[in-house]
Amino acid sequence: MKKSPHHKWDLSPREAIALQKQLRQEIKLETLAHVPRRIAGADVSSNRFSNTLYAGIIVLSFPGLEPVAQSTAKLEATMPYIPGLLSFREIPALLKAWDGLELKPDLLIVDGQGIAHPRRLGIASHFGLLIDRPTIGCAKTILYGNSKEPGLMPGSRSKLKDRGNPDEIIGELLRSKVRSNPLVISPGHRITVDESVSIVQACLRGYRLPEPTRLAHKLVNGYRRSSNE
Repeated sequence: MKKSPHHKWDLSPREAIALQKQLRQEIKLETLAHVPRRIAGADVSSNRFSNTLYAGIIVLSFPGLEPVAQSTAKLEATMPYIPGLLSFREIPALLKAWDGLELKPDLLIVDGQGIAHPRRLGIASHFGLLIDRPTIGCAKTILYGNSKEPGLMPGSRSKLKDRGNPDEIIGELLRSKVRSNPLVISPGHRITVDESVSIVQACLRGYRLPEPTRLAHKLVNGYRRSSNE
């Protein structure tokens, strides 16, 4: 499998934006080659006002969603939090966790944006490009794009459209649970919008978040708390 080259991370915001514009040309939105047998969730956590990042990736069987592997990593961030540039802050820690995985997944769901990003390179797209795996962005709030509120029943969906070109669909809002705000789902890399939503729906088990990112969130926060004791 082709491996995408990594790049340096000590960039100024201007350099990071320029790199995003360059890397977005490499993102592919294409039909999955096969149904995944293993799906991972990826998340990053930190203490408030701290640059110490705690990353976690948990791999689950699919469609059974039984945990089969996990990895955590701790790393000092080299970039502060800047809206639109989150991937430059968090991906180095995710790459360290990825390298520690004994069993790699066929697909990852990342807590963050895919192409629903001003420069089409949210953390799920950026990470997917670097590890050359299909990725899905599953965020809790909209960063970029316009959408109507989906219906109140679980499974209700609404299209997320580009602000400048309403004919371009960059993701969907999905109501995953009654009385919960919808999830913002967008393809990261090597998957389509419809497939991204279908995979997330197949990973729901009664909670707002799909199991891969719900368990990754639980894993990484447990790791952060234990590291601070």
